[in-house]
Order: sequence, then C-alpha cells, then structure tokens
Amino acid sequence: MGNLDKDILEKIDDWLSSSYDEETRASVQKLIDDQAETELIDSFYKDLEFGTGGLRGIMGVGSNRMNKYTIGKATQGLSNYLIKQFPNQEIKVAVSYDSRNNSQSFGQLVAQVFAANGIKVYLFNELRPTPMLSFAIRHFGCKSGVMLTASHNPKEYNGYKAYWNDGSQLTAPHDKNVIDEVNAIASVKDIRFEGNTQNIIPVGEEIDPIYIEANKALSIHPEAVQAQKDLKIVYSPIHGTGITIVPKMLASWGFENVTVVTEQATPDGNFPTVIYPNPEEEDAMALAKKKGEEIDADLVLATDPDADRVGIAVKNSQGQFQLLNGNQIGSLLIYYVLSAKSDLKQLGNNPYIVKTIVTSNLQADIANHYHVAHYETLTGFKYIGELMTKLGDSAQYLAGGEESYGYLVGDLVRDKDAPNSCAFLAEMTAYFKSKGKTVYEVLLDIYQEFGCYQEKLISLTKKGKAGAEEIQAMMAGLRQNLPTTLGGIEVKEIRDYELSQTTDMKTGRKSEITLPKSDVLQFITVDGDVISARPSGTEPKIKFYCSVKGTLHDKSDYLSLQNTLEEKVDRMMKDIVG
Repeated sequence: MGNLDKDILEKIDDWLSSSYDEETRASVQKLIDDQAETELIDSFYKDLEFGTGGLRGIMGVGSNRMNKYTIGKATQGLSNYLIKQFPNQEIKVAVSYDSRNNSQSFGQLVAQVFAANGIKVYLFNELRPTPMLSFAIRHFGCKSGVMLTASHNPKEYNGYKAYWNDGSQLTAPHDKNVIDEVNAIASVKDIRFEGNTQNIIPVGEEIDPIYIEANKALSIHPEAVQAQKDLKIVYSPIHGTGITIVPKMLASWGFENVTVVTEQATPDGNFPTVIYPNPEEEDAMALAKKKGEEIDADLVLATDPDADRVGIAVKNSQGQFQLLNGNQIGSLLIYYVLSAKSDLKQLGNNPYIVKTIVTSNLQADIANHYHVAHYETLTGFKYIGELMTKLGDSAQYLAGGEESYGYLVGDLVRDKDAPNSCAFLAEMTAYFKSKGKTVYEVLLDIYQEFGCYQEKLISLTKKGKAGAEEIQAMMAGLRQNLPTTLGGIEVKEIRDYELSQTTDMKTGRKSEITLPKSDVLQFITVDGDVISARPSGTEPKIKFYCSVKGTLHDKSDYLSLQNTLEEKVDRMMKDIVG
C-alpha cells in the first residue's frame, strides 16, 4: 500500500469516521483489507468533479465515486445556489431517473435533500427518458431539475445531470456558480439528508399523454403516416427508459406495426445483452438489426438507456440492413424537416438549425440551400439548448443535434430527445416511402445534391488517474507539435478552442473564436477536410473526429467514392492518432 500518498490516506481516514454510515465504512475497510491499492487510489485521489454538466462516474465508495455522499453533496450545493438565486420565492424542481442500478434510490435521495432544504420536488414515480425531465421542468414551472443517468456508459457507471429553469443543462454562469457552491461544502455533516416528505409531489403516468400530444402536434405530414400506417418498424430500448414512451409515441402518431425487441425490452441496469448500451455501437444494435432482417422492416430504431440518443438501420441498395452514423441520421432529419416545411411554406420567421463544431458540415449545406440560418455550438446539447433560450421568440428553431446520435425537432424541450426523433424518423420513412423512395435512396440523393461526406470517429479509452493524465499529455503533445499536413494534405487552418483563436497556417494571422473555451483542437485542410481532437466530458476517453467530402456524380458511383474517401480518412487519422 506504499503508493497511497498523504492526501489519499487523509480522505480514507475521513471516510472511516462516524460521519459516514456503517455500510460505507465497511466497504472502505474491505478495500483496505483486500489491499486493493489501485481501486483505493482511483476512488480517493480526487473528488468526483461536479462538472459543467453535473456528475458522472463509477458507482462505489470514495470521493471519486457515485454514491449517496457525492450525490448528496452535489444536491446540497445546487440547493444552496437555488436559494440564493431565488430569495423569498417558491422554488420547484423536477427529478427523474433511468434504468441504471441505483438510479431510483439515487433519485429518491436527491428528492429528500431538496425537500430538506425547503424546495418543492416533482419526483417521477417511475423511470422516464431524460427529455421528459426537460419537458417537466418547463411544464411545472420549475427553477431546476436533476436526471439520474449515465446515458450510454457501461453498467458500472451512474450520473447526475443538472438542469436550469429553461429545461437545458446548466450553462454559464450557473454551471460554474453551482460548482463553487458544491466545492464550498466542507463536510458531509453540512448535507441535509432528511427531507420533509410533504415537499415531494409524485409525478405519474398522467404526464405521458401531455408530452406525447405536444410532440404529435409537431408532425409535418400526418397524411403520409396514415397512408403508411403499416410501415414495419423495429424498436429496441436497449434495457432502458425508451420502452415507457417510444411505443406509445409511435402508436399515437398512427404507426400500427411496431415490433419491440423482446430480449432488450425490460429495463435492466445490468444491460445483459450488451457491454455498452450505446446505439453508436454495432453490438448494441445487433439484436434490433437481426429482428429487422427477420421481418423485412422498413426502419430499425434503438435508443440508449435514458432515451436521449437514437440509432437506426435501413436497407441499402443491395437490400441489406445498414447502420447509419450520427451525422447521416441528423442530416436526414434536417433535410426532411427543411424540405417538407419549405414545400408547405411553413419555415416560419427567422428559421434556424443548430449543429455542434464536430458535426457534419453537410447540415450547414442543407440549411444554406433552403435559406435557413445555421448556428454552431460547442459539443454538448446544453449549448444548443442555451442558444434556443437566448434566441427565444426572435427566431424559430426547427431542428438540430450532435453527431453522437442526439437530435431534437421542434422546441418542446431543451435537450436531445430520442422519442421525438423516433417519431420523426418514422414519419420521414413513411413520407419518402409514399414517394416511392427508401431512406437510403434519399441519403444518396442528398449526397449527390450537396456533396458526399464521409466521417469517422476514433475513441480511445483511458481509465483512472493514469488515463486522465495520458489524455492531458496527448492534447499537450498535439499543441506542441501542430501538424502541417494530414494524410499528405496541407493544413490550412488550426482552431484552438482552449485558446479561443484560429491560426492561418500560411500567413500566421490569428483571429478570435467567440464560443466559450473548451479543450478542443481542429485542423482544417486546403481541401476543406476537418479533423477534431477532444477529450470527452462524460467518459474516460479522448475522441478524434474526421470529416471529408467528395463529389458524387452518379449514385452508381457511391460505393467506389465511399471507399476512396474512407482511405483518405484513414490516412489523415493515422497521422494524428498514430
């Protein structure tokens, strides 16, 4: 146990004190008795950071783990901030949770702490999707909200997403101010765990039809749904919250032929059929895709545990089911919404879409074609939500999202919304089928009209203290040795969002980036290719994104052009990732 430094030992001693319950002390003592040195270091080398989006970490005892004390501390800090921000006002918050192990008990704990601070809590009776928490905040007139979820992380994780009164996750200045309040709590004795249960109001199924009907009102082509009501749809909630809403949503819109993947239908925090319950992963989509093949489906859908992300599979030109990536799904949604509303002259006043800085520029190309404004934000849907709130009624948000499979059509919530996206993806499929086209054929139409984009994401997982240091070193190394070429192509421009500056590589001229600071590097080549390097804010990963573009003269050339672009992407990625 010689590698435990003084600070770690002091924290361990504190967690063995009577300030913590007997079960917690026993768990810490067991780690000591088992001489689990690495586990002790990772559990206590730092405090689990209440970051700009809340908490996310492995469940267990210790200051760097998700447990009743780290969650209690976060909630006490948020309560303190709310009381300061809204003096002499009734403060209401909403609390919900997903299917992860301990999510329900953590949700009840959060409600108790809020209640103990004199705050009224709308606590969901049962698990519900994250976007419904965002919806509930606005519906009930809350000042804040908390969702207990680790989204698509492995089963060992849980998380705590904190929201503001607009239904968006915390952004400046509230995010930093709440962090300060959390860090100001010196002892677990300062956490009020015992609440007044009269301050806790249960939220039941009565909110479901309100949310569903509000979404249904956004439908653009309900007649296409009626004409294609037998559209064959396969849906998997991947053991998560989507099962509570997505089938109801699709039925409400008029789809009568939805097959749920039974092996993944029951909410289960152990995620028994997958390792990563993430629709970005082929393995997570495998059962849904297989069911799609069995019934010859028109559309295959799968949502992550808290149902804010959705992946899809469609039949390609060879009749085989193919997974689409997040950029393709988002681009199809934006194309459908903008083209359909343009045809119906329903684009509205000052319409706009939003994408993040690592999302395909194809979406900007589509927006330009329809004379719709497009905005870019940092990665994280909270920045899209923040922009929606900032623009308010002065402009009309139509659609937007992230390459990481999170989208939103319409402005009912301020977060990515998989039930909403599932309904629109189904409507889109029905509409184009009524026109004699498959989704895949429409994607090729888009590539032929706007340019054929090829994207790739490489995620490197680096766990624990050593992993965090390695990720920092990788970003520092990139900044110290900025590449002048990538895959043999000259780098024209470098954008460093941490330094808030763009550098022209030929002239050396620097210009300001007006977005908030973020640890992201982007390299733009003379061909217009974009490579981005970014440590994840929610996982122990560093991510590298690449996007290139070619010209598709004829749809029959797509596969050969795709291979050419893939080779280009691989050459560029090799130069930056190794």
